[in-house]
Amino acid sequence: RKSRNSASSPHYLPGLVNQIIYHTATMPESQSVQVFGKKKTATACAFAKQGRGLIKVNGQPIENIEPECLRLKAFEPVLILGQDKFANLDIRIRVKGGGMTAQIYAIRSAIAKSIVAYYAKYVDESAKNELRATLMAYDRNLLVADPRRREPKKYGGRGARARFQKSYR
Repeated sequence: RKSRNSASSPHYLPGLVNQIIYHTATMPESQSVQVFGKKKTATACAFAKQGRGLIKVNGQPIENIEPECLRLKAFEPVLILGQDKFANLDIRIRVKGGGMTAQIYAIRSAIAKSIVAYYAKYVDESAKNELRATLMAYDRNLLVADPRRREPKKYGGRGARARFQKSYR
């Protein structure tokens, strides 16, 4: 025989349901968008919301991105559009898969897509089109994913296309 205050008891459920409904109803509605940037096998998930201009990658500030020589690549969307566009926006990015370079390219794509999506949803259409045109004029791969992938290796050689040498002796 089960006790009356267990979670599966019908007497306990109405209170639990009311608690859940109350908590979801009292949470403030925040303006946010979630987008993905991809390059090869690297995937960056960007979560943009109202804030004070922070951009973090895997919990670290974007200024700490390694390798240093590719850091400017990650900054490109901010430098192209100007920091004033990012002043009231917090972007948190989770990135995994791929190598260092592919991750950097996935990050820059996620940042560019997130600001365009945020402007489309919460600001206005003309501002979004302006941002989109500016980014497309600079580099199309900021908004449109690069479809190239690694070709699988085949037998008879050491790679996808290279074959082992033949000797007729």
